[in-house]
Amino acid sequence: MSTIYILWLRQIKRYLRSKSRIVGSLGQPVLFLVALGFGLGPIFQRAGQGNYIQFLAPGIIAMSILFTSIFSGIEVIWDRQFGFLKETLVAPVSRFSIMLGRTLGGATVATLQGVIILLISLVVGFRPVLSGILPAFLIMLLIAILFTALGTAIASRLEDMQGFQLIMNFLVMPLFFLSGAFFPLPGLPKVLGIVVRFDPLTYGVDGIRGALIGISHFGLPMDLMILSILVLAVLGLGSWLFSKVQI
Repeated sequence: MSTIYILWLRQIKRYLRSKSRIVGSLGQPVLFLVALGFGLGPIFQRAGQGNYIQFLAPGIIAMSILFTSIFSGIEVIWDRQFGFLKETLVAPVSRFSIMLGRTLGGATVATLQGVIILLISLVVGFRPVLSGILPAFLIMLLIAILFTALGTAIASRLEDMQGFQLIMNFLVMPLFFLSGAFFPLPGLPKVLGIVVRFDPLTYGVDGIRGALIGISHFGLPMDLMILSILVLAVLGLGSWLFSKVQI
């Protein structure tokens, strides 16, 4: 337990020390929120769908968490190159504890990013249902754990940062654009409707949207159940892959 806590705390300290990282990670979500929210808002409203900022903000919150959490896996490669990972792995603790500590630390950082984007969205006109804040926070945490564990699992099998970034860019953008962050899920073409159901971020966006504005395609219980199952599955896979890391 102390190992998990130490690694969790180390991830958070890394994040808080890097002011440029905090500011840089906010740039893209804020740009999407402002440019698309106000740019496409009139079109969305004329289509009879209401306020686009209300619809878009939960998707941008999920986007911020996705990007921050999945790219936290690059720290595994960084630590390997500078020898810190070797020092950690030779310690008399289980590799599952090491992987879990790193995952929880990265997930905490990603969730904080999501909370910051939520606060910024309030400034640009987003008005959530206050009773949905806690359920939304739970969904945000599940998204963060899921994709931090996925990023760590992938990074544990790679040795160079360039390869990790290529794989992540190939993976992250489809996950985000097919999640329903920009468009309503009802009425999609049949093929696209099937594809979005296989995107784990779809259930995260839908869950945050359902909690904060009361609009959900699958229903909040279904979103929570699927995300919880995926978190357990990816944690198991990540632990197995991390146990194969060579010192």
